[in-house]
Amino acid sequence: MDDQRIAILAHEMFPDRAKTALGVMRYGDQEVAAVLDRETAGTRVHDHLVESDAATIDDAPIAATFDDALELAGGPGDDGIDALLIGIAPIGGGLDDSWRADIRAAIEAGCDVIAGLHSFLNEDEEFATLAAEHGVDLVDVRDPHEGLGVAEGRAGEVDADVVCTVGTDCSVGKMTATMEIVAAARDRGIDAAVIPTGQTGILIEGWGNPIDRVISDFTAGAVEEMILEKGDEHDLLVVEGQGSIVHPAYSAVTCGILHGSMPDALVLCHAAGREAVHGYESFELPAIPEYVDLYESLSAPVADADVVAGALNTKDVADDETARAAVADLEDGIRAPATDPVRFGAEAIVDAIESEVLEG
Repeated sequence: MDDQRIAILAHEMFPDRAKTALGVMRYGDQEVAAVLDRETAGTRVHDHLVESDAATIDDAPIAATFDDALELAGGPGDDGIDALLIGIAPIGGGLDDSWRADIRAAIEAGCDVIAGLHSFLNEDEEFATLAAEHGVDLVDVRDPHEGLGVAEGRAGEVDADVVCTVGTDCSVGKMTATMEIVAAARDRGIDAAVIPTGQTGILIEGWGNPIDRVISDFTAGAVEEMILEKGDEHDLLVVEGQGSIVHPAYSAVTCGILHGSMPDALVLCHAAGREAVHGYESFELPAIPEYVDLYESLSAPVADADVVAGALNTKDVADDETARAAVADLEDGIRAPATDPVRFGAEAIVDAIESEVLEG
């Protein structure tokens, strides 16, 4: 999907519940011609972003339908729109029937359609038939490649040091922290790379294994495969975490990533003010120090990995002073340096990785 000019579908969820859309807009190489959101059509992307997000995300018009987006962008093709990206992934990863008209319109206009859903476009008879008629590609990012198997406990053999981002919950910014850490490390001259484990990371990096779609027995093996592929090419690998070890639905994915990567260190990610599991609000989040103990003890059988830093998502905090106070609270809870890598930069995290891992 590199260098394409895309429209992003984010109906009724932009920006707060459109993680994939925002991730690609912030870190991807694609030019975003328009966003589809029937609730906010007629406005622009920057009308809905906080200042720190607007500084890193290009502005674009918001349209009600794909046809409207085509008109705004000047039509399909090189000077218009090459592809439609489904920029939201609801719980369960299903395809909402209300999106079908926009997907049909994109295919009929000769545009590829890219999705990170558990419902595969290529298995949808209507879309597959239309795509064949119009000569376009349907790309299912969450479709794992064949040949994955169980882990062999070999991730620790690579030359690179491995750091894994882990979370107090889903949707706290693990992918964002991963991207910011790698960017800050590269700025410092460290040869660092992302190990993408979810649809957004895969879309940004152009490769990876969608761990939450892999057969349960093979999750650790799918992560190990990526570590072995990249581990002798770089000095630092940062593994994109998923879910949370206390999540009632997604904990298995978290454990598979942790054991498959056999990390040298962990970065704990949290969202300021989050007190309950997102989408499962009857489950309260444990205290921050409990997470440190949980993740370090879970890692211990395969790798001696400490929580060396924290990444706090303060996008819902109004001012920098309050955000810095929240960062200080996280530092107290993990007994290690922390920062908001978007708002304040990831240098404090890279400092900790250098001192505790790369120079250790």
